[in-house]
Amino acid sequence: MAQTMTHAFRENFLGNSPTWYKLTIIGFLVVNPILYFTVSPFLTGWVVVIQFIFTLAMALKCYPLQPGGLIAIEAVLLGLTTPEHVFIEAEHNFSVILLLMFMVAGIYFLREMLLFTFTKILLGVRSKILLSLMFSFTAAVLSAFLDALTVTAVIITVAVGFYGVYHKVASGKKFHHEHDHGSDHEVIELHKEDLEQFRAFLRSLMMHGAVGTALGGVTTLVGEPQNLLIAEVMDWNFLEFFLKMAHISMPVLVVGLITCAVLEVTKIFGYGTQLSSKVREVLELYDAEMTEKRTKKESTIIAAQAFVALLLVVALATHAAEPGIVGLMVIVMATALNGVTEEHRLGHAFEEALPFTSLLVVFFAIVAVIADQRLFIPVIDWVMTYEGKTQAALFYAANGVLSMISDNVFVATVYINEVADIYAAGGLTRDQFDALAVAINTGTNIPSVATPNGQAAFLFLLTSALAPLIRLSYGRMVIMALPYTITMSITGILALWYLS
Repeated sequence: MAQTMTHAFRENFLGNSPTWYKLTIIGFLVVNPILYFTVSPFLTGWVVVIQFIFTLAMALKCYPLQPGGLIAIEAVLLGLTTPEHVFIEAEHNFSVILLLMFMVAGIYFLREMLLFTFTKILLGVRSKILLSLMFSFTAAVLSAFLDALTVTAVIITVAVGFYGVYHKVASGKKFHHEHDHGSDHEVIELHKEDLEQFRAFLRSLMMHGAVGTALGGVTTLVGEPQNLLIAEVMDWNFLEFFLKMAHISMPVLVVGLITCAVLEVTKIFGYGTQLSSKVREVLELYDAEMTEKRTKKESTIIAAQAFVALLLVVALATHAAEPGIVGLMVIVMATALNGVTEEHRLGHAFEEALPFTSLLVVFFAIVAVIADQRLFIPVIDWVMTYEGKTQAALFYAANGVLSMISDNVFVATVYINEVADIYAAGGLTRDQFDALAVAINTGTNIPSVATPNGQAAFLFLLTSALAPLIRLSYGRMVIMALPYTITMSITGILALWYLS
């Protein structure tokens, strides 16, 4: 009986994850208390951060919420942080939590209009280079005025729609048939090669779009959450913020778009895959069939969703309310106008957002560990020993590296508050304060594209339902982001040095 129970527990623990992965997580949970009591809480804090990043990297083996959550719970029990501090971190990021809960669900109710619009774009633009530039530039412009997570939710919804259409046909079914596109068991052998090519095609578009959100996010006061925080500390308005960042953000935008084109031409780092003729034919047939069969009711649904999407853009661009509240408005308007009143139909919209929202709160627990153990303070103290442009360049680099490890919003918060305290104590002139604020903002926004945990939009893409469908793992994201990381980071620090 004991052996049976042990075997059952081993099977149940982390479900279908590989045995080696389960043993690794158990090993983490065993070693952390030993390190805490025999070495130091500081070192244990860094180990916990690395372990959490490992769970993100293995997201396709096991969703990070469970293993990452176990590590975070143990960190709290060991005293590396407190439940109160975790709550405070979540409270500080309540607007992001609301955004994820409601905006992502709101985008779900605009999917017919989005699929209709982007199908026309995909089939109308045959050049993969031009299509990639359109994805990247459009994501950049939208992220500058809206929100990177909202933009990412849009492109994820579109990609899932495209994937589902072709996967259904590749499985020998008609467009109107019910189908589970999460399994390849029914895929016909003849279509497998085209399906893999389509996955590569979508991966490249998703990465171009995700990087685009970073290119636009750095430019304006509302582009990323930390931008608004920095602007409040510095007392900059919208135009001032844009002008303060422009000598770095504009060259980075140009270089980012050039990198996009070069990657598609050279077909390196996983880019350059074309849309195969067979997949294009399927999407064209789908578009033709949907157009032919579209009823007045369905056309009205698309029109209503377009109207709600316009309200969404206006509300976010004018900052009529917090993005999460705007998302709730989208849910109410889109469902009311399109007759979605059943509770179970509403529930489907939240399936994508809530697991990631839960993971984000676990991430805030890790952020609380970083804060309580003061893991970044030695880096700040070291950078402050330098002066002038060297100091600003080191701030840019330090913020970039730490954002890759943890979270760019948290890094920016720690650094801008530390620098503000030094300025208040008379340790900096206003010009120096301005220069360091620019370095902090650009440092946390640009090099952080290197890893999925660097930016919330990237982490959202990694942990979305789309990622396993198109085989977009943590490692693949890092590899595909590498050329962007190199060109954009170098451009940023050169602009900081020579154009400031």
